Amino acid sequence: MRPDLVIFDCDGVLVDSEIVSNEVLVDNLAGYGLVLSLEQAMSMFVGGTMRGVGEKARQMGADLPKDWVDEIYSQTYARLELGVDVIKGIPELLDDLDAAGIKYCVASNGSDDKMKITLGQNGLWDRFNGKRFSAHSVGISKPDPGLFLLAAEKAGVSPDACVVIEDSLSGVMAAKRAGMRCFGYAPHGGGAALAEHGAHIFDDMGALTTLIGLKEMA
Repeated sequence: MRPDLVIFDCDGVLVDSEIVSNEVLVDNLAGYGLVLSLEQAMSMFVGGTMRGVGEKARQMGADLPKDWVDEIYSQTYARLELGVDVIKGIPELLDDLDAAGIKYCVASNGSDDKMKITLGQNGLWDRFNGKRFSAHSVGISKPDPGLFLLAAEKAGVSPDACVVIEDSLSGVMAAKRAGMRCFGYAPHGGGAALAEHGAHIFDDMGALTTLIGLKEMA
């Protein structure tokens, strides 16, 4: 069934920024006494808020300063400004959605400033003009379903007519709680946890037009 609205996560779904951001995080936390591998950091922190990351890191023994959230954002933004790629297949997918007259938007736990850096480098910032929802601005973060429900409300679409594209457990949980179909993007494997919470797993953004009913299977 074709959706009336496709809701994209940002990091790891529209732009390939998750690994870069977590490399910065790993280096930063090591300086405060918490040594993690990149795989560990991504497993624990992808999809969360930076405030939540800080709280968990402190629980694990990191001696973080009070202004740590501002510090890690500054370091992450500086690294992202050096360059981040758009996820392969996204421009073509958005073209297909435009051609089919299907609405789309982005709903992220990240900040508007971060999205402006990552989406702005790839011609996507203007494309999502008026269709960007940040947990920082809204005050609701995944796994709370409120961010997705707000996006649907603003688009005038009922939750059961929405499709969410996510790569994190918190996002999949938010979609499930919102009563929305969810497709879990797992290009490097590791989709089992997402599938356990009801996501349909896929690894090629080019296949999504078929998966959501825009094109028939060849």
